[in-house]
Amino acid sequence: MKPKTILPFNWRPELEKTEFCSIDNDVILLDNPVITSAFQYPFKVDVTATIICIKGTTKGSINLKPYATNGSCFVTILPGQVIEYESISEDFSGLFIIMSSKFTDSLMPDVSNRLPVFFHLLDNPVVPVDEEALASMIAHFEMIKKVIQVKEHPYRMEVVRHLTLAFFYSAGVYFHKFDNNRGKSHHETIVEKFLHLVQTHFKEQRGLEFYADQLCLTPKHVSKVIKQISGKPANDWIDEHVILEAKALLKSTNMTVQQISDELNFPTQSFFGKYFKRVTGMSPREYKGK
Repeated sequence: MKPKTILPFNWRPELEKTEFCSIDNDVILLDNPVITSAFQYPFKVDVTATIICIKGTTKGSINLKPYATNGSCFVTILPGQVIEYESISEDFSGLFIIMSSKFTDSLMPDVSNRLPVFFHLLDNPVVPVDEEALASMIAHFEMIKKVIQVKEHPYRMEVVRHLTLAFFYSAGVYFHKFDNNRGKSHHETIVEKFLHLVQTHFKEQRGLEFYADQLCLTPKHVSKVIKQISGKPANDWIDEHVILEAKALLKSTNMTVQQISDELNFPTQSFFGKYFKRVTGMSPREYKGK
């Protein structure tokens, strides 16, 4: 039996360093939370976090995809994604909405009818917005906050649920505009499909042949296209997904090196150790003890 994974990032201690209001652990609203050294390593979350960026800049990566924010924009982090922060400016200001999977699932129980905007979030976690859109998002945030603060409200959760749906429906138009700004070339589409496949199968498949077969292309062609468009060899993308997951598990869970090796489907702990050291220059135990 696999051990229960401890949350890679323990939100509560961090949240209590700033003002927040919540309904249990299902919906949490924060005004400009303090970003601490807890973010210095890759970490995963089991919640959906939406950030209304008002000013300032941030830089990092979400599931190895680099991102940067500058001024007003909308950021969404989905459950299971691995986050790495590189920098956050001192003047950064933003509003955070953190939602449990239970809450987001309740927004639209029928999976086939889930909000289309959520499908855009995987490809576009950061979307710039204009002043009018920013004002609308802040107004939605304040409405949700006011309802949450009325603890005796008999329909508090229901109202918050509907306001949250309205929030995402309103934001949806900006995702569509962002997506439609430019078309993708054939090679860019191959890279996008490849990275989606890697994100889905990296725990079980680390050979380029598997991904080439899924794309109905030769490994040589896939390798050439990935390097040409992304600037990085295809095998490096596979390695980075595996190592990023391993790092998050090593730093953020109670799993042993053997258990992590099993989780990532390596034949032996020794094989995992050699793989990890080849890519990072240190052993899993050395990284865990850093």
